[in-house]
Formats: sequence, C-alpha cells, structure tokens
Amino acid sequence: MALSKKFSVQLIASLVLVGAVFLTLYLTDSDRELYLTAGWLVITLALVWVSNHFLTRRLDKKLPWLEHGNKRFYWQLGIGILMSLLIINLSYFILKLGLTSDPPNVTQVLSMNVYGILILLPTISINFGIQFLSNWKTAQVNSETFQKETIRAELTTLKNHLDPHFLFNNLNILSSLISVDTELSQTYLEKFADVYRNILKSSKEELVTLNDELRFIASYLYLLEIRFEDTIQTFIDIDSKAHMKYLPPLTLQMLIENAIKHNVISEIRPLKIHISYQNGYVSVKNPLQEKRVEKRNSGKTGLTNIQKRYSYFTDKEVQVFKNPDNFIVKIPLIDLESE
Repeated sequence: MALSKKFSVQLIASLVLVGAVFLTLYLTDSDRELYLTAGWLVITLALVWVSNHFLTRRLDKKLPWLEHGNKRFYWQLGIGILMSLLIINLSYFILKLGLTSDPPNVTQVLSMNVYGILILLPTISINFGIQFLSNWKTAQVNSETFQKETIRAELTTLKNHLDPHFLFNNLNILSSLISVDTELSQTYLEKFADVYRNILKSSKEELVTLNDELRFIASYLYLLEIRFEDTIQTFIDIDSKAHMKYLPPLTLQMLIENAIKHNVISEIRPLKIHISYQNGYVSVKNPLQEKRVEKRNSGKTGLTNIQKRYSYFTDKEVQVFKNPDNFIVKIPLIDLESE
C-alpha cells in the first residue's frame, strides 16, 4: 500500500513537472501553440488522475466492490466522468482566459467534451475491471486463509479431545497395576510414556502415514495386552502397498478403544479385533457383544469425531456396518497424489 501510494505521488509529480516544462517552453519558444497544448494536456491528465484516485479511495469505504458491485459501478462511472469533464473544462477556460488572448471557442468546447467522454468511458471501465479483479483476488485469498485457519483450529480441538480421555484411562490402569506388580507397572509406565509421546507428536500433524499409525498401534496394543491378557486378541492383515497412504492420526486407536468401551470382554467371550485392508479402505471388525449401558453413555462421540476429521480431507465417507454378529467400521485411506 505504501509503495503504491509513493508511486502515485511520483507519477503525478512527474506529470505536473512535464506540464510545467511545456508551459515554460510556451513562454520562451516560437512554436507556442504546440507547447501550450501539450502542457495543458499533461497537467489536465494529472488532475484527472488525482481526482479519480481520490474518488476511488472514498468509494472503497462507502461502497465496497464486493458488497455493492452494480451500485458502485454506476456511481463511480457517473461521478468519475462528470468530475473529469469538469476538470477538463475548467482547465480549458483557465488556459484560454489566463494564457491566451483568444476567447473560448464553442466548437473546441464541444469537441473537447465529446472526445473526453469517448476516451474516459473505456479508460474508467478498464480501471474498474482492474480494481474489481484486484479486490476479488484479495477477498479470495483472505477467504481461503480464513478457511484454512478455521479448519486447523477445529482439527486441533478434535485432537485435543482425545488426549485427556486417553490419559485418564491409562492412569487408572497404571494405578491398579502399581499395587499388584511393581515391575510390570514400571514396564507399563515406560510403554505408556512412549505411546503418549506419539500422541503429543501426532497432535501437530493433520495426517500421518498408515505405516506410522500401525507402529503406534503396536505400542498401544502392548498396553492392552498387559491389562487384558488373552481376553483381547488383535489380528492385523494389511498389504504393505497401503502403508504409505494417509489417515488422520489416532484413528485406529479410537476405533479399538470404542470396541473395548462398548463390548463385553471376558475369558469366555474374548474380544477379537480384525484389522484388514481392501479396495482403499481399512476395515476394523469386532464381534458384537454389547454391554448394557445407560443410553447417555452410549453415544457415538468417537465415530462422529473420526467422520468429521475425514470430511476435511476427502469426499470418501467412513462406512459403518452393524449386524447381529459383528460391528464393522471401514475408513478410507487418503492418497495425497490423487486428492
């Protein structure tokens, strides 16, 4: 903005200086009519430029292009032409009455106004187009920046929702282990620290590779095995070709946690979780052996969280299937090259 203003001042000063030079030559040279006309044209152009620049700045505040497009066009076109013609006529009469002995000529005045309108109409219209495109581009950039910041803030909120829940659950487990087996609790604490370190790291990422997610899940499953022993059994069958595709961090952890939260787990009825890959989707399947819980505690916050996070990155939907035997969630992997 400062550079543009500086450039405008320099341009106007240059035009006035050139006009002054022509007028000086008019006073000293024999070919006075040529220099007088040239000086008048240059100074008049400078005055028209200044007046229209001032008008644009005023209307930008009163009638912004993006909010009052049509109204702004007609107002600036009408006022701009009238103001420009007024300057042209005033400068003409001042020139004629002040620097020449010839009186104003009606034919010259009419010709000057007709040619002025013919020149001003396309010139001001082109200027309008440049102004509108510039404002529109700026608005688009600001809008995209605002959307990205909004999405980033929402994603941060969603990921932060995971951390207290996960921390609370695992501290309860650790508390119960300390009184039973000190050595085991120490190992559990070390693994828990590794897992939580990964969670803190993932809070800075919007997407992670499936390979990184599986490595995190391996550590997470170790914690589950210590707590549940053989009552939770996990089977992972994923083609290595899918490992470099992406998904929101902690997605598999949330699905496993949901399965544990909502299903009965015992030696007689172990919870078997199958994680597999097919046709671009990772499937997480567990037998349906639902707990009897109060309705207010059986919400789908975890699934809603996952679906909302996915909606920011892909049009592919998270698929949920429920039948009398199994509960299945299919999450799409994101290929950044094709998205």
